[in-house]
Amino acid sequence: MTELAIYDMDRTITRTGTFTPFMIHAALRLAPWRLIFVPFAALVMLAYVAKLIERKRVKELNQAMLIGRRIHADRLTPIAEAFAEKMIDHNVYAGALASLAENRAAGRRLVLATASSRIWVEPIARRLGMDDVVATGTIRGLDDYVSHKVDGENCYGPAKLRMIEAWMGLEKLDRAACRIRFYSDHVSDVPVLEWADEAIATNPHAGLRAVARQRGWTIVDWD
Repeated sequence: MTELAIYDMDRTITRTGTFTPFMIHAALRLAPWRLIFVPFAALVMLAYVAKLIERKRVKELNQAMLIGRRIHADRLTPIAEAFAEKMIDHNVYAGALASLAENRAAGRRLVLATASSRIWVEPIARRLGMDDVVATGTIRGLDDYVSHKVDGENCYGPAKLRMIEAWMGLEKLDRAACRIRFYSDHVSDVPVLEWADEAIATNPHAGLRAVARQRGWTIVDWD
C-alpha cells in the first residue's frame, strides 16, 4: 500500500494566497511601471466574481498586465526563487511544517496540489521537501520564453482531482493500492476531499468548515 499525503498550498500551508503577492513581487523587479495595472487587475477579479470570465482567464490577464505576455525563464527563475524564500520565511504555518515532518517520518509520499502556478510553486515545494507537484502550468516555448497563457487546465475545483489522477497515472500509482490523505482550506477542494481516504479540513473557511462538520471530516487549525 502506497501512502500519499497531498496538500493544497494557498491558505492551507501558506497563511495567505500567493498569486497577487507574486505578481507584485515580480513586477517590482522586472518593470515597476507595470504596477499602474494593479487597479485593472482588481477589476478583472471583480469580473470573475460576477461570473463574466473564468478563473483561468483571470490568471492570464493579470499575469499579462503585471509581468508581461512572455518573459525568458532566465529572468523569471531567480525572481521565483527569491519569492519562495520570502514565503518560507514569513508565510508558512508552523503547524503545516509539523504536519509535513510527521507525514515524512511516517514514510508518506508528499504531494503539493495547488491552483497556483508552477513558476513559484516548484521552488516553494523544494524548500518544503515535497516529493511531487501538481499545479497549474504555463505555456513555455522551445525558446525558453514563458507565456502568460495557462497550459491546460487551471488546477482548481474538479480539475484538481482530474490533474491528480492524471499525475497518478503517469507515476503508475494504482488508486486501489494507495491510501491518500488530503489537506485543504477551501470548499472548492470538496471533490478531492471526497475522493481521499482521509479528508482533513485545514484552517477551513466557513463554507468548508460547515461541510466538514456535516461529513465528519477531521478539522485542524494550525498556528
